[in-house]
Amino acid sequence: MGVKFRDIVNPEPLGFNDLNGKIVALDAANVIYQFLSSIRQVDGTPLMDHNKNITSHFSGILYRTSSLIEKGIKPVYVFDGISSYLKKGTQAKRREVKEKSEKRWKAALDEGNTEEARKYAVRSSRMSSDVIEGSKKLLSLMGIPHIQAMGEGEAQASYMVEKGDAWCVGSQDYDCVLFGATRMVKNLTITGGKANLELIELKKVLERLEITREQLIDVAILAGTDFNEGVKGIGAKKGLKLVKEHGDIFNILDHMKIELEVDPNILRDMFLKHDVLTDYELKWRSPDKSGVIDYLCGDHDFSEDRVSSALEKLKKLDMNQSSLEKWF
Repeated sequence: MGVKFRDIVNPEPLGFNDLNGKIVALDAANVIYQFLSSIRQVDGTPLMDHNKNITSHFSGILYRTSSLIEKGIKPVYVFDGISSYLKKGTQAKRREVKEKSEKRWKAALDEGNTEEARKYAVRSSRMSSDVIEGSKKLLSLMGIPHIQAMGEGEAQASYMVEKGDAWCVGSQDYDCVLFGATRMVKNLTITGGKANLELIELKKVLERLEITREQLIDVAILAGTDFNEGVKGIGAKKGLKLVKEHGDIFNILDHMKIELEVDPNILRDMFLKHDVLTDYELKWRSPDKSGVIDYLCGDHDFSEDRVSSALEKLKKLDMNQSSLEKWF
């Protein structure tokens, strides 16, 4: 879900050529969820193997990642660690939405309404432990580095960008800028059709809005984040106006005579002092071609010709390996 900042953040257009040779930290949960949602059959049924195991995420990881590498982009996937207790309410709401969507999806299928079925099927996508572990296995076989975050994957990816180990975070959620990512790129892993890349640079956002990062976080807290409900009736625009008028979240709450369900100091620290892994390795390796084919074709019914074709694109990393090693 993330913070709804579209109304106050103006993304800049970006081309794939602008990312050539750059390291991109992909928010794995965000990206894989995109694959699970979008890579489906006409009636919304996800791709599955003969054992009814969902394989939509494998398709996205293989074909989209190899396409990024062919364009000269060096991806690293960052997986979520343990979620904060503050996120339980958001997670419960998401489960409820998925359960309702799944029921409506099945009802639409029974009625033969494929268009309606697909709409609700997309909303019913779930990120299971099998999906996560299977994704990690495939990435390892492909030679693509992946990192297990201590907490939020977005926070870890943002730290890597802030530190200079990656050029940007690839995600659909604006939370990255709250976590301190100096750059984030949206629509990087969109499948099908033309991806319209959007660049958000934290420094430019703060300069244009004439606020600090702490104040941007305060706007998010007012509008609502994954860690708190926010204040009813306040969106990003109104939150920004209040922050500029009163200075910070504490003065605003005092002026409005209201209390949040979570201490604002705790919410601020979620973004400013999030636990991150500082000892990690970024190294791209030659793919284990036979391993990928055995896993995808032997276990999950993928076409060997298509898999081999995708693996050919990974050779660009092999050619650039000597230059890659200079980074670390």
